Amino acid sequence: MGQLHPYILSLVVGLGIGVVYGLVSVRSPAPPIIALLGLLGRLAGEAGVQWLKGHTNLVQAVLHEKSFAHHGTDEAAKKGDVA
Repeated sequence: MGQLHPYILSLVVGLGIGVVYGLVSVRSPAPPIIALLGLLGRLAGEAGVQWLKGHTNLVQAVLHEKSFAHHGTDEAAKKGDVA
């Protein structure tokens, strides 16, 4: 929980500022939602790469299984077993 504390605090403060902006009808200087979604996607992509780097055995196993599945389909198609 100690590692999440700054994130929770940031979220709570941001929500508080948002409420104040809403009450006084001030337009937020924050970027539009499309920019925030792009930022979220970038952060998710970075996190995904870091996760995959930590699980290289899993990635190699999936790629290995995929290569056998693809190869098996090719062999079956050559024999006429697969339409």
